[in-house]
Amino acid sequence: MQLEQRIAGNVAVVKVTGDITLNKGGDVLLKDKVQSLIQQGHKNLLIDLSEVSYVDSAGLGELVQAYATTKNRGGALKLLNVTKRLRDLLVVTKLLTVFDTFDSEADALASFGSATKA
Repeated sequence: MQLEQRIAGNVAVVKVTGDITLNKGGDVLLKDKVQSLIQQGHKNLLIDLSEVSYVDSAGLGELVQAYATTKNRGGALKLLNVTKRLRDLLVVTKLLTVFDTFDSEADALASFGSATKA
């Protein structure tokens, strides 16, 4: 799994490429990235999942933990470009009601109150 980060207005955008799974260490990478961004003062996080092919239960748990960590620090974590497979998983686990998901980065950024367009 690879992570790319950039800042768009008041939002840290993290693009995830590859699988978010326990056996590939993806869950730990994502956790460390979220912790690092929060420590740097970024409260609004947008996770771009367009290049994620597979998420296992550990990866899903990591997304939930990242959401909780961000929310507890007064911020928000939202998901961008959720794949059909992951969206189905979020529906089955009822987590789609927890996460704000977007298909457009501009809409996602606007939802944070950011005037900056990608």
